[in-house]
Amino acid sequence: MRDIRLLRYLLASVGALAVDVGCFLLLLSASIAAAPAAAIGYSLGILAHWVLSSRTVFTDTVAEKGHQRTKQKVLFVISALAGLALTTTIVGAADLYAIDPRPAKLVAIAASFTLTWLLRSRVVFRAAS
Repeated sequence: MRDIRLLRYLLASVGALAVDVGCFLLLLSASIAAAPAAAIGYSLGILAHWVLSSRTVFTDTVAEKGHQRTKQKVLFVISALAGLALTTTIVGAADLYAIDPRPAKLVAIAASFTLTWLLRSRVVFRAAS
């Protein structure tokens, strides 16, 4: 079950990543600085990821409406902000050192995926005891 969930999470991440990277590249082409472009793209990817994660990945552990659902959404946003901070730091550091931000974004994607999977599978969508 855990392997299937990870596969579904990977697929949801690919969908959110398409939103993220598409916006990132669009903003770069519009001469937006790399770090803000990465932050904006990632933020829009967060919205896509919530929809995909809550409806296709963690369906059996998503909270019902009310306080528990609100708490889960807050934890999801916190996990996303951790991934956003990591992504922005990696891309911003690359840009600061005159390294092409696109390969840095690939490194940030892998690092952020790992961090958010761990937080979401073990904290945000953890099964009730």
